[in-house]
Amino acid sequence: MEMDSQKTQPIISSSPPGRISLRPMTLSDVDDYMVWATDPKVARFCTWEPCTSRDEAIKYITDRVLTHPSLRAICLEDDRPIGYILIMAVDNIRKEIGYVLARKYWGKGFATEAVRLVTAEVFKECPEIERLEALVDVDNVGSQRVLEKVGFTKEGVMRKFLCIKGSVRDTVMFSFLPTDTLK
Repeated sequence: MEMDSQKTQPIISSSPPGRISLRPMTLSDVDDYMVWATDPKVARFCTWEPCTSRDEAIKYITDRVLTHPSLRAICLEDDRPIGYILIMAVDNIRKEIGYVLARKYWGKGFATEAVRLVTAEVFKECPEIERLEALVDVDNVGSQRVLEKVGFTKEGVMRKFLCIKGSVRDTVMFSFLPTDTLK
């Protein structure tokens, strides 16, 4: 996923008490970041290749994560990140949501909770937005389930829509509108 180069308001400055919290990532999160960023199974559907060194991770966090206005670490009760979630501007009325989670935490509802938290706030913080979108590889069934559990609408398959790591992929388009109901 490409990072949002436009400066926008931060999405979710804090989150209510629950199993997770969302906060800005810091450089001190590098070791936790490396847990998911070095995992080929986690990176499979991402535009980035798995991280190969701590120095590479520090550079990525410094150049891409810390400069992103609405990227938040997904943290457990101990405040250690297990992934991140972000909102990217598509145009003046649309934003795209993206997220990544360490494999150890897949299937436990953490991504669903994070997507629900951000989706609940994005239209409040950005009232000009008419839709929140998510683009998911057709083979990324887990991510599709996350969006469906939150209440996103599966709009259809965009054939040959994205080139990921040299492979042209079909992508499922999901959307959530301000009039939709969170599940």
